[in-house]
Amino acid sequence: MTAAVLLAAVTGLLAGGAVAPGEVWPALTGGAVDPTTRHIVWQLRVPRVLVALVAGACLGLAGLVLQAALRNPLAGPEVTGVTPGAVLGAVAATAAGLAGWASPTAVVVAAVAGGCAGAGLLWLLAGRDRSDPAAVAVHGVLVSAVLGGLTAMVLLVAPGELGSVVQWLVGTTEARTWDHWALLWPWALAWGAAAWLTAGPLMLLRCGEDVARAAGLASSRARGFALACAVGLTAGAVAAVGALGFVGLLVPHVALALLGADLRLALPGAALAGAVAVCGADAVAQLSSRAAVSWGAGHLSIPVGAVTTAVGAVVLLAVARRHTTEL
Repeated sequence: MTAAVLLAAVTGLLAGGAVAPGEVWPALTGGAVDPTTRHIVWQLRVPRVLVALVAGACLGLAGLVLQAALRNPLAGPEVTGVTPGAVLGAVAATAAGLAGWASPTAVVVAAVAGGCAGAGLLWLLAGRDRSDPAAVAVHGVLVSAVLGGLTAMVLLVAPGELGSVVQWLVGTTEARTWDHWALLWPWALAWGAAAWLTAGPLMLLRCGEDVARAAGLASSRARGFALACAVGLTAGAVAAVGALGFVGLLVPHVALALLGADLRLALPGAALAGAVAVCGADAVAQLSSRAAVSWGAGHLSIPVGAVTTAVGAVVLLAVARRHTTEL
């Protein structure tokens, strides 16, 4: 898995335009390249790759924590109100003039507040059906739809902000700088470490409430802490790169398939798999953009969120058809 992360990072560094692949390594090592090339590599490509890796790790880890805490394989930041809530918080704060891409700290605060509100709304609506995976999934879709509608209303009220918030709606790594990286990595490290500490309690929760109580676990408190970790991780990723579809939903299944059900291994695996997924999708988006421009499409920049959504939808459809055939 570590080799896959390194491969995705190298591919991301080489995929961008304006600098030939052969000039990237000399620019990284201080070789004989012009200042413009060195600036593009160090100030644009490197932070973009680092932000993509860490944001993907946050989403993969948050997805597995949610699925384990809710005992629902269909749970994920995208369909539990966390991502739509974080997007709504960021968009509303931007429309009100309280946040923006120039003030990433304010964006994180707004995204966290929105993510907590989305998760709390789902928790309230689910009520006694919280232990039913199908019911939670249905309520999650409803909550996500409501929050998406509220986001659209905010954009209608403040249409002048559309250009500045479309990045949150689709998800992109364009123009990420060292400022974004400096804010994201300590946030991700803190919440990631906290999420890893939930591995033991989450394994008990997956066995059922009765087993967890028999082992002396305060299930409500443990589940609440796990959900707080998922919200924090998701909000940090959304504040950095926007809403990337299907990463938090599908990456945990990859980690479990490769590493097994032991969350002490699967949680770090989900983080690595998420990093590979987002950084790889970003490389695909950059290569696709360059190909489209060479074919006469003009200045076209395909966002990474479009790639993750398209690929994720295909994978989800294939998995659903496979399970239907098996049944």
